[in-house]
Amino acid sequence: MITRRWLAAGAGGLLAVLAVGLFPANAAAGEPAAKESPKVELVLDVSGSMRATDIDGKSRMAAAKQAFNEVLDAVPDEVQLGIRTLGANYPGDDRQVGCKDTKQLYPVGRLDRTEAKTAVGTLAPTGWTPIGPALLGAADDLKGGDATRRIVLITDGEDTCAPLDPCEVARDIAAQGIHLVIDTLGLVPDAKTRNQLLCIAEATGGTYTSVQHTDELSGRVKQLVDRAATPVVKPVATEGAKSCEGAPKLGAGLYSDRETFGEHRWYRVDVRPGQELRASVSVSADRAVNNDYGVLLRASTTHGREIVRGSEAGDGRTDAISTGLRYPKPETGDEETGADGKPAAETVCLQVSNSFAAGPSVKTTPGLPVELTVDLVDAPDDASDVASFGLGRGWWLLAVLVLAGFLAGLVWGWISRWRVSVWRTN
Repeated sequence: MITRRWLAAGAGGLLAVLAVGLFPANAAAGEPAAKESPKVELVLDVSGSMRATDIDGKSRMAAAKQAFNEVLDAVPDEVQLGIRTLGANYPGDDRQVGCKDTKQLYPVGRLDRTEAKTAVGTLAPTGWTPIGPALLGAADDLKGGDATRRIVLITDGEDTCAPLDPCEVARDIAAQGIHLVIDTLGLVPDAKTRNQLLCIAEATGGTYTSVQHTDELSGRVKQLVDRAATPVVKPVATEGAKSCEGAPKLGAGLYSDRETFGEHRWYRVDVRPGQELRASVSVSADRAVNNDYGVLLRASTTHGREIVRGSEAGDGRTDAISTGLRYPKPETGDEETGADGKPAAETVCLQVSNSFAAGPSVKTTPGLPVELTVDLVDAPDDASDVASFGLGRGWWLLAVLVLAGFLAGLVWGWISRWRVSVWRTN
């Protein structure tokens, strides 16, 4: 099962790499987001607990300030950076007021390092820990445009302002389809803080890091800011239909969607003679799910006849589960031609299904994150070409290895019998 899972994940990763390398820069789907400067907002917890002196012999706040100064010195020129605080201004006991205590300390834009360092230097541990409101504020700070967007949340404790669950906030942000990633860093975190920060990161495809030392904090934040500056293929948001008839038509590219537990979603792809359809899908478990789950990617005709399918199943803890398929459509020479004079395309229906389930306390909305990769390449020359079975020309190598192994076995057996007969004679 582990081997199959890795093979499926590897196939999905390979198709994603192909998408990066093969799709032109002006493609409608999966266009590299390099036109606008990337945006990053650092969200820093300035609550009262940041007074604790357990990071390299100094307070958590002092360690955060030192790390911020090092990060600000290293921010790439092309990155627009902002800073937001939570729990920095209200020192009182009124929960309703304290849970609104989040403010943008430095606006997202071209960085003035001196001004930003001066603003950070004024911070002192003060109040509550309204992580949920701070994430909503940061998402609003970064809105607009098509640039890469990233929130880096740094906190030493879990949210103290429920029922606005920050994990649910992160899922709602992800469901908006704006491709905003939230990375979380926990300063000397306990188990509850770790679980909450993991949930926030997983909901948006971000990362979680536990931090015990100042250099770990500055190094990780620098890495995340640099990552935002690196152009990536950004998935195009789409919405699958309940049947193939009303499904969106997709071209080659990388797409994102949301699918509720146990749902079937449909998409359409036009495949011309002489092309091969390669598709993969990944469904992420961004919340607690029951053991035993699976994902199905199925290609069929518009009349419902199944062409090919790919599936994967598992149990236990998972972050994502992936599968893929290939469908070659060779040229026959007697195809009908379209209005453009080219052979008419066949509409292939792609069905994405999942068998995830969750306990009664787990929210089913928004749906689970789905990432779908579609690629169209030249089909094999012959419909029976072994490349269409997934191993490519590797079948020939496999046959040679089998034959070589068989001959080696015969020779070794003959030598062994000869040695035994010589030994008995002597």
